[in-house]
Amino acid sequence: MQILLVDDDPSIAASLSDALRYAGYDVTHVSTGAEALAATDYQLVLLDLGLPDMDGTEVCRQLRQQTSAPIIIVSARDGEIDRVIGLEIGADDYVVKPFSTRELVARIRAVSRRSDQTNAASTENEQTVGPLHIDRRTRRVTMNDETVALTAKEFDLLSFLAQDPGACLARQDILEAVWDTNWYGPTKTLDVHIASVRKKLGSAAWIEAVRGIGFRLQEPE
Repeated sequence: MQILLVDDDPSIAASLSDALRYAGYDVTHVSTGAEALAATDYQLVLLDLGLPDMDGTEVCRQLRQQTSAPIIIVSARDGEIDRVIGLEIGADDYVVKPFSTRELVARIRAVSRRSDQTNAASTENEQTVGPLHIDRRTRRVTMNDETVALTAKEFDLLSFLAQDPGACLARQDILEAVWDTNWYGPTKTLDVHIASVRKKLGSAAWIEAVRGIGFRLQEPE
């Protein structure tokens, strides 16, 4: 796997690159947001938030618009709001510095497995639920033939719910499938994404909340 490491601290970047290469990964290191956005050949991104030319959250937001590769934020910012913002703008995981190489490698493997499972989980590449059309191969969604602009995580969420329209899916199952097989972060992240997808689909009725259990996707009556 080719990893893009975005960190402006040369000593940290050097030691982390060596550790990741020892674990079997290929690593490309860049030190600015501009270099990260210009990079093309990578399968996963490790992104520090404290960059010299632009805030890492904006880099994450722009990266998510141009790639579906998993993004793991690695940052000394350890507040809950920082984690929530990072996940909401498209990061797949958030690791707080300092961390052990063993933990980071485990996170990389978990995120990679989750990404592979999400891409392979659908029973069909294209699916239609009433006026809603989901193309998993191209990761495009349309409603009444009009494009619905979803973030990568919003697409993963909608795609997972759509695998069995009408079925109630448990909150924890959704979190584990879309975010992490061992998710332990704030569950309100799911509610934020549900609200955003509902808004973009044009009606809250598309995703029904089942009290005490989870959510179901269904065509509004």
